[in-house]
Amino acid sequence: MEESMKTELVNAIHLQDVELDDSPRHYSHQVVTAVDKVESTTQEVDFPGDKTFTVEEAVETIGFGRFHIMLFIIMGSANIVEAMEIMLLAVVSPEIRCEWHLEDWQVALVSTMVFLGFMVCGVLSGYVADKYGRWKVVFGAFVWSAYFSLLTSFAPSYNWFIFLRSMVGCGVAGVSQGFVLKTEFIPAKYRSYLLPLASIFWMLGSMLIIILGMTVVPTMGWRWMIRLSVTPSIFLLFLFKFIPESARYNVSAGKVQAATETLQYIAKMNNVSLPPGRLKETVEDDRGDWHILLSPTFRRTTLLLWYTWFVASFSYYGSVLSSSELLEKNLLCVLDADAEHQIKHRLEDTRCYCIPFGMSDYQTLLISCLGEVALIPLNICMLNVLGRKMAMVVLMLVATIFFMLLLVCTTMFGFTVLFFLLRSVVSMNFTVVYIYTAEVYPTIARSLGMGFCTSFSRIGGMIAPFVSQVLMSESVMVAMLPFSLACLLCSICVFLLPIETKGRALLQNS
Repeated sequence: MEESMKTELVNAIHLQDVELDDSPRHYSHQVVTAVDKVESTTQEVDFPGDKTFTVEEAVETIGFGRFHIMLFIIMGSANIVEAMEIMLLAVVSPEIRCEWHLEDWQVALVSTMVFLGFMVCGVLSGYVADKYGRWKVVFGAFVWSAYFSLLTSFAPSYNWFIFLRSMVGCGVAGVSQGFVLKTEFIPAKYRSYLLPLASIFWMLGSMLIIILGMTVVPTMGWRWMIRLSVTPSIFLLFLFKFIPESARYNVSAGKVQAATETLQYIAKMNNVSLPPGRLKETVEDDRGDWHILLSPTFRRTTLLLWYTWFVASFSYYGSVLSSSELLEKNLLCVLDADAEHQIKHRLEDTRCYCIPFGMSDYQTLLISCLGEVALIPLNICMLNVLGRKMAMVVLMLVATIFFMLLLVCTTMFGFTVLFFLLRSVVSMNFTVVYIYTAEVYPTIARSLGMGFCTSFSRIGGMIAPFVSQVLMSESVMVAMLPFSLACLLCSICVFLLPIETKGRALLQNS
């Protein structure tokens, strides 16, 4: 009995020692857990008197200033390079047709492959931009497109040329996300003024590549024209460091501190102060989720926008390529090109259709490029008075009429004026479509929505060359009808869009 009592006493003492050893660790764990709960609570609950503000409120408070001028110039310069890559196709087509003895469908395939690359990478770049940031996508895509554009000038064959141009198209798809980045920094009341003015940079890019064609191609060839066209991209790469990541993206990704620093940087440049308090936004875990685009809230808008973008691209590139095709093959006032002009535009007896642009042709293309910006004041007025939807409806109806007027026999002066107006209308419409799309979708799916839309637009870009370059050789009338009918149907679709974004704040979530 006595031995048993000694054993129990020893066990009791040992157990007490173990509890004393464990208690500090147990207590420490309880303290850490309590601290975590307090921290999480302070992040989710606003204490009385704790002022907060959203990114939208900060952007509106900061207003317009020096930062936005810098943003406008740098991102606009990116549009110059993007326009040069696209317009290059119209300038280089006669040259590669002759050098590699290409048929009409092979020339058209060059443009189609560029837009195929754009279509494939459009959705991918949108997803990555929503998931990992806009700035990374724009900068990376800019380097990508410049690199493959330079390689294009060394293409040893037609097959290599179309492959490299498709890689360029892939890069341009990512560069187009710069429109989203730019839109997310601009206050609502300034968007209808600043975003249409971006067309000036697109016009400058188009004119620059045409001027290079006029001066470089006749003396040094089309390869040196492409090499020189890449030069602006190199200088522009060093300017991207002045453009910060989108604050709207940062808060949606939970990077509140980074967003706050960006807004402070912009406020300092504009010489204003942020709203009092701290930045507070909800972290969004479903960024880049394509289901948002087809949710009940956006399903109708998304489906109608896909067709609208298809027609915007189809009509724009149709007008660009049709002008170069009509000039190259002298199809003005001609319904049957082969019968009336005996044009050798197919390979027969190893001969190729080989007529380069003359100086007057380049001048006509230059004048038509001015149409990109000639009616910008009218476009701004329409956006502010009619709104985004009705502006697109009116522009599509006018484009329908202008495409049909191309069938009317006229002089070279009349043709130039008509194409000038047509380029103005389709360019204005493309700008409004960009603005509407960036405004209608929430931040968590804005880049993805833009990516899907630009991909559908490139389907129109892929089809346009076969209509304006292949079908045009058979009949000008038959080639113009698809453009007119597509624009007419598009005006109806735009009218059915359920949301008007004029003066509306950008949404953070759905």
